[in-house]
Amino acid sequence: MNAQQRQYLFGAIFLAFGGYQLYRNQLLEATLYSLAGLSFIFNQLASEPKLAAHKKSIVITTWVLIIATGLTFFYVLQFNYF
Repeated sequence: MNAQQRQYLFGAIFLAFGGYQLYRNQLLEATLYSLAGLSFIFNQLASEPKLAAHKKSIVITTWVLIIATGLTFFYVLQFNYF
């Protein structure tokens, strides 16, 4: 498995676990894992040669998702575990 496929695999695993958390009715953690999965997927999409024309918007979307994931992670830590 090459590095490009690995990013998509991690994204899919995070999205699947987010779906599992949604099934368990833990919406905040489902949001966290879904945002992390989308961050991995969009990060890899930014390096796809076929999407070179849209690279700037994909990179901006990736950074927004990464920041949202970090903020959601701190929110989950603060209100669910402390």
